[in-house]
Amino acid sequence: MKKGKLLSLLMVMMLVVLAALSGCGNNKEGSNSEGGTQEADTSWKDKDPKDIKGEITVINQRTDIIDTVFPEYEKEFQKKYPNVEVNFEALTDYGGQITPRMNTQDYGDVLLIPTQVPIKDIPNFFEPLGKLEDMEKDYMGVEERAVDGTVYGIPIAVTYTGVVYNKKVFEEAGITETPKTMDDFLAALQKIKDNTDAIPLYTNYAAGWPLTQWEGAFTTVAGDAAYYNQTMVNEKDPFVKGKPQYELWKLMYDVANKDLIEEDPLTTDWETSKAMIGKGEIGTMVLGSWAIDQIKSVSENPDDIGYMPFPTNADKVIFPLGADFQIGVNKNSENKEAALAWVDWFIHESGYSVEQAGGISAAKDVPLPEELKQYEEQGVTFELLTPAKEGQEGLLDKIDKEAEVGLWLEDTPKRIVEAAIGNRDESFDDIMKELNADWNEAYDKVTAE
Repeated sequence: MKKGKLLSLLMVMMLVVLAALSGCGNNKEGSNSEGGTQEADTSWKDKDPKDIKGEITVINQRTDIIDTVFPEYEKEFQKKYPNVEVNFEALTDYGGQITPRMNTQDYGDVLLIPTQVPIKDIPNFFEPLGKLEDMEKDYMGVEERAVDGTVYGIPIAVTYTGVVYNKKVFEEAGITETPKTMDDFLAALQKIKDNTDAIPLYTNYAAGWPLTQWEGAFTTVAGDAAYYNQTMVNEKDPFVKGKPQYELWKLMYDVANKDLIEEDPLTTDWETSKAMIGKGEIGTMVLGSWAIDQIKSVSENPDDIGYMPFPTNADKVIFPLGADFQIGVNKNSENKEAALAWVDWFIHESGYSVEQAGGISAAKDVPLPEELKQYEEQGVTFELLTPAKEGQEGLLDKIDKEAEVGLWLEDTPKRIVEAAIGNRDESFDDIMKELNADWNEAYDKVTAE
């Protein structure tokens, strides 16, 4: 079968699955997608853990640790719930594999809420965990897939974006505290260049995608968790001096223009770079928190690896948070108490969010990792992005696609680095002027529709 025909067939099959899921959502009894209510059963919390019994299956996407880390979780879980047996299953294509199974009642007892399921249909497949107004006091990110004021899932982790750095390199360079402003950051990188043999900042240009990690720091540069989804989408000229996107990309340009990056960006290698920063051959890399564990795992001394907020000139310093998959309970489970107990233990006691996901726990009562406590003491806040206003969901992305800027793509950052190192005959402001014009034209077109 030709590739084109195969892809078409696969797309048709996926549409059939999604249509079936949507159909189930409209026809199953107990749906609250039309405004009905479901009450969460929390009576299991009042029971002696030894009285909670049953066998459950937990399904997730972590094929890399399903046979190693998760069995250890079961051992710890059974110290508290000795009469619950836990089986694990990991799917390589989680969304694509779990959604067909959800046309039956056999899709495990505990699973991650697939993004393919329309939010309004979530109550048809998942057990309610509690009222949103109550749960958002204790958990972050639960509002993202809540339906009619009821929560059905809790993020398995909340990740953030900042700068990975090598503490020994900083010490050797004479940097006594982590830089806060953009000028401080540039000065610190210059010290690394002048006083050490390390590459001040490694862009990972050749891989491309690492340059998109900078966009995750937009909120830190803006100093406003609502700016991305509520301010930028309602104004023109986002690429002029003083605006967060301009300042973010200007720092990228300046670092490269001042020769504070790898000598030949065209030959960088992501896997090698993780070991290099661990050995002190690189000073800093802009990455999401998910990368911390990967880097520490190949470092000569994991304690040398630190993490700091992205530099900003804003008065308020924010670590921008993003919710990972949400974990929930199959509403058809025959052992709901055991399943609910696993979800509660996994979120509060497993340590998964920090140790395996490189983030922080969605539970507000779980302490921050030691590496981050110092920043909390300095007044740094940890905030999820404010959602778009009603009726403007997806509007920013639509303008971005129409303008072909690619805020979360690698093309524009690569162009900026190329201009900075002299491989393009254009200045930073030339690039920003062109992008600004394209954006404004797209803004007028999209908002007029």
